[in-house]
Amino acid sequence: MSIGFAPQAGGDRIRVVAFGGGHGLSASLRALRATGLPLDITAVVTVADDGGSSGRIRAGRDVLPPGDLRQALAALAGDDDLSDRTARLMQYRFSGDDELTGHPVGNVVLCGLMEQLGDPVAALDQVGAMLRAVGRVLPMSNRPLGIEADLAVGGAQVTVRGQHQVAVAQGRVLQVRLMPPEPDACPEALAAIAAADWLVFGPGSWYTSVIPHLLVPQLAAAVTRSAARRLVTLNLAADSETVGLSLPDHLDALGRYLPDLKVDIVLVDRNAVGDPEPVANAAESLGARIAIAPVAVQDGTARHDPVRLGRALVPLLGTAR
Repeated sequence: MSIGFAPQAGGDRIRVVAFGGGHGLSASLRALRATGLPLDITAVVTVADDGGSSGRIRAGRDVLPPGDLRQALAALAGDDDLSDRTARLMQYRFSGDDELTGHPVGNVVLCGLMEQLGDPVAALDQVGAMLRAVGRVLPMSNRPLGIEADLAVGGAQVTVRGQHQVAVAQGRVLQVRLMPPEPDACPEALAAIAAADWLVFGPGSWYTSVIPHLLVPQLAAAVTRSAARRLVTLNLAADSETVGLSLPDHLDALGRYLPDLKVDIVLVDRNAVGDPEPVANAAESLGARIAIAPVAVQDGTARHDPVRLGRALVPLLGTAR
């Protein structure tokens, strides 16, 4: 049984489930908070990270990779001074040249709690309570997973294993898979999806942070059955794993991995979209309309600005079901 933080929906609050991992999900969560709307936020996080500190921890311990989970928790930390200081501690990364070097404090804390409690959801709820989080963070599965992808490299097809390797590999992704191929979904995540008013996908690494949720059969079925509205926030620029993938291709990929997926709104940055017609056509194939707004930071880098993204979300999430 989970302990610690467990927010309860009530009244006219809008229940939002955001899917993703890493920096993309963190930006989405901060944007949702910036809306000022009465939201109950649940983050459902990928658990296939095998790089950096998370990779070192999962190589030696049978626990979920904690890095993306930690980032989501930090994004939801309370606004008071104690919560802010606790979040900064959780994000602090050890320097030096010993075994702790490179590990964020929060990764070590989550690893310890997952071992102590024997329940990753209980561990996440306890850290959420420490941070006075304004939402809940859940894994997409309660077991660590792997990612495998077939890539076109030159004139050949190669198979790359591991989330980090897929993310940095040179070549066009042809197919991505989870290992094992049909993991059980986190039960609390399934319950959150069933109760949601909105399901939010992206931004983030498309093949390693967004699409993996659609590869968990129980999650995919829950998304398909859900009466919630669905919003997709598109990326601002291609990264190494999506080289050659246009914005319409991003939407086509979602439909390819979950053919029954229906989307209501596709949110895209005004400067990233160029000609909106191809994106609008791809969105329409999923049943969606596009919303165009300035959501990037103003320094020209390909990063979402949580405040601007939050401002764009206000009239969308406020739409009646």
